[in-house]
Amino acid sequence: MNNLESKQINVGRAHFGWEPGKGSFLFEGEDAILFWINSAFKTFLDTIEEVSGDESASVVLETTGYRMGLIVGEFFYNEEASPEEVIQMLPGIYSSAGWGTLDIVHFCQNEKKAVLRMTNSWEYRINKLQGKKEHGTFIPGHWAGVLSGLFGENIWYRVMSSQLEGKDFCEFEYFPSSITVNENIHELARRKEQVEIHKLETVVHERTRELSDLIKEISSPIIPVLDHIVVIPLLGKYNEERSTELLEKTIHELPNYDPDFLILDVTGLDEEISELTVSLFHQLIAATSLLGIKTIMVGISPGLSMKMTQSNYQTAEIKYFANLKHGIHYALGEKGKRII
Repeated sequence: MNNLESKQINVGRAHFGWEPGKGSFLFEGEDAILFWINSAFKTFLDTIEEVSGDESASVVLETTGYRMGLIVGEFFYNEEASPEEVIQMLPGIYSSAGWGTLDIVHFCQNEKKAVLRMTNSWEYRINKLQGKKEHGTFIPGHWAGVLSGLFGENIWYRVMSSQLEGKDFCEFEYFPSSITVNENIHELARRKEQVEIHKLETVVHERTRELSDLIKEISSPIIPVLDHIVVIPLLGKYNEERSTELLEKTIHELPNYDPDFLILDVTGLDEEISELTVSLFHQLIAATSLLGIKTIMVGISPGLSMKMTQSNYQTAEIKYFANLKHGIHYALGEKGKRII
């Protein structure tokens, strides 16, 4: 017999054909292809999971299985075949094609419900080789598609038992449901989007914390300019949080410099001076006075001078100068020194 001669054979209820001259293999009269489960097809699934991740791969396989099953079910539905007759015929076809053994535990056409039991399916065999502990999604999704096509209504499933979890078989319960593969795809996309948003929020939060810490470090630094004379430049606008931080930092760190004079340089303050800012000045002055430190203020703007004058705080003990140079000269003079 010619090796290129076409051949056909029936196995159980399945019909197979070969056309070597055309390089084709037929299953039920349609083009098909063969894979080795332990190597080629396992590698195929491993690659999908490696590229897309386990969660995405699970949805992809479930969706693929469902849509493939829907083709089968819709074929018989369009042929107006009896669902009960079809469901009794399918186990022989699928087992002959190497899908594993299928038992119909329960089937109700009126309620559109079914319980199917599969043993040693190709998906179970591959999942076992992969070392997985949870059932796959292709096979149960596939039968959901078959039944959806047969009943002309969307059918979904619930896994009742799994061989991968030590049971003797995989058992799936099927029933009418609003759950669809498209919704599962969208839900996966939403979950992934939420994960990415959470990652971004975490990065933003961490970066904000780092910047906040950096601002605290560089905001209003205590600068020793000469022996026992320090300067604190005040920059920008001070809200309650910044004011509290500055006050605490000054009280805790100022004694480390052993100063006799503290010069507050307000040249860089925001032009809109609030009552909170004026209150900050007086709290700083009061706190440093208790530490035995004299306070000098320099760089006061006309707006700040008006605010200080209108405030209820006593300002007679404070020395004011136009700029930092004058303030330093004054402090040196008080100590009996001068710059030559």
